[in-house]
Amino acid sequence: MADLDDETAGGHRDTILDFFLDHPDAAERTCETGHLTGSALVVDATGTRKLLMLHRKLGRWFQPGGHADGDANLAAVAQREAAEETGIADLRVALPAIDVDVHRVEPPGKAAHLHLDVRFLVVAPPGALEQANHESLALRWVAEVDLDALEPSVDASTRRLVGRGLRLAVALLA
Repeated sequence: MADLDDETAGGHRDTILDFFLDHPDAAERTCETGHLTGSALVVDATGTRKLLMLHRKLGRWFQPGGHADGDANLAAVAQREAAEETGIADLRVALPAIDVDVHRVEPPGKAAHLHLDVRFLVVAPPGALEQANHESLALRWVAEVDLDALEPSVDASTRRLVGRGLRLAVALLA
């Protein structure tokens, strides 16, 4: 995992590692107290714009991602979810993970639980065209300076991921 140089991400990393040690089934949705998810900060081939999705159920802008569903290879999970949710083929995952986040979710009709999200930088091929699926209301390529213009607003966790990811993308793709 990339150096997590801020206290928030470092604390989330420790929580995820401890959770995984205590819950060997953490990659399964059946782990009722929480489970692993993988997500992707998809950047364009220049590393200057990222692709965010307006999540249909949550009504907020997020990076693509989803449940591990038994696959502990979270880089593969992030790539799979990004391809499904953006319609972009030939996405390239950069290793190691660039960020982590732990957040509580309260799905309708289900018990509240934790999502332990491991996040990866994912590079789209030149000229990639996005195609939203049923999980999103919209997809949008945005530069970091455009985050404040998105409505509804982007949460602090997504802002942290975007800032970290774009810095790494520019260095990686230079």
